[in-house]
Amino acid sequence: MAQPEIVTLGCRLNTVESEAMRKAALAAGHSDLVIVNTCAVTAEAVRQARQTIRRLARENPARRIIVTGCAAQTEPETFAGMAEVSQVIGNDVKLKPETWKEAVSPAGGDFGLGETERVIVNDIMSLRETASHLIDGLEGRTRAFVQVQNGCDHRCTFCIIPYGRGNSRSVPMGEVVAQIERLVDAGYPEIVLTGVDLTSYGPDLPGQPKLGRLVASILRNVPKLARIRLSSLDCIEADPVLMELLKGETRLLPHMHLSLQAGDDLTLKRMKRRHGRADAIRFCAELRQARPDYAFGADLIAGFPTESEEMFENTLRLVEECGLAFLHVFPYSPRQGTPAARMPQVARPVIRARAARLREAGEIALQRHLARHVGREARILLERDTVARLDDFTPIRLASPASPGTLQTAKVTGIAGSMLTGEISA
Repeated sequence: MAQPEIVTLGCRLNTVESEAMRKAALAAGHSDLVIVNTCAVTAEAVRQARQTIRRLARENPARRIIVTGCAAQTEPETFAGMAEVSQVIGNDVKLKPETWKEAVSPAGGDFGLGETERVIVNDIMSLRETASHLIDGLEGRTRAFVQVQNGCDHRCTFCIIPYGRGNSRSVPMGEVVAQIERLVDAGYPEIVLTGVDLTSYGPDLPGQPKLGRLVASILRNVPKLARIRLSSLDCIEADPVLMELLKGETRLLPHMHLSLQAGDDLTLKRMKRRHGRADAIRFCAELRQARPDYAFGADLIAGFPTESEEMFENTLRLVEECGLAFLHVFPYSPRQGTPAARMPQVARPVIRARAARLREAGEIALQRHLARHVGREARILLERDTVARLDDFTPIRLASPASPGTLQTAKVTGIAGSMLTGEISA
C-alpha cells in the first residue's frame, strides 16, 4: 500500500510528531499526501521550508502537499500564498486523528468554501493538553522517543517557538510510564524523553511533579528498561532529584544537550535567559566530576544583537570551559515579533564570520572528544548494521555488520571524519 511521504525539518520533537501524523494520515486513507513538518527557529529555517516545498512539488506533481509544524503555525499566510501548497495545518490540530479524517481534503476534493478550509490554524496559546495518545515516535527498532512535554512558558527575546508551540503542557506521569512499559515490551532497548522545554515538566499537573520525579518514577516502575536518555535540558532548571539521578543512575545515559545559547552574561541577560555563564560551567563540572564519561552538546547563537567582539569571545571560550563536544551553531537571524528583532543588529558579515569561528571551535572540540575514545572498549547500541552509538551518543562505524537494536561491546580503532571506527569485541 502506498504511504504518505513525510518530510521533517527541525527538532527531534518534529521527528516524533511526524511519525504520529504519518500513522493518522494513513489510517484516514491519505496515501497520496506529502506532509512537510516545518521549523520556525530561524528565518533561514522558514526559507528552507519554502525551498523544500517547491522542490517536492517539482518531484511529486501528482501529490498534494500539506504544510504543518511551527512555521505553518507562526506564518500560515506565508505557506497559504504558495501555489504548491494544498493545505496549511496548525500545530494545535496536526496530531488529532479527526483532523486527517475530517479536515484534510480528499484526493481530487474541492474546498469550495474558501480560505478557511485551506488554512486550519487556531490560537495555539489556548491549548491546554498534550496529545498523550500520540506521544511515541519510533526510529527503526533502536530507540523510541516519548514526548512528555510540549510548549514553553518562557519568552526568550530571540525565540518565536512559544508562538508556534503554545504554553507549556505536560503528559501525566502515569500515562508516560504506561507508554514506556508498552515500548519496552515491544523490544525497544532505549527510550528518549522529548519536549520543547523538558525541564519545565510538571507544574500544570496535580502535585506539580518536576522532571526528576518523572524520571525516578520511570526507573522505579519499568525495571526492564535498560537505557533512558534526555533529549535536551535547560541547566538552571535541573531539579535536585534530577541532578542526583544524572550523577548516579547508570541507566540514565551520560549525554546531555544543553540550551546554552551564549557564554556572556550581558548577552544572556539581553536574551532573557535564566542562567549565567558560571551556572553552565558549574553544571557541566558537577556532572563530569560524578561521571567522567559525560559528553555535552549545546545550542549556541553567533551574532546576537549588541554582541561585541569581547562578548563573542566569552561564548567562544565556553566551548572549552564547559568541555562541549557537539555544537549546534545558529547565526542569529531576526524573527518578526520578537524583542531581539528591535535591538541594534550586528552586521551580517560579522555574524557569518563569528558562526564560522564557533563551528571551527566545535570541530576542534569534537575531534578532541573522539580521540579520547580511541583504543578503548565501549558499550554501543546498533542503529543500522554497521552504524551504532556509544552511551554518550558518539557515532561509530563498525568494520563488520551486527544486528540493529542490539547492545554490544566494541573496540574503538580510529576516527573517520566526525565519527569513530571500531569492531565488535570478541
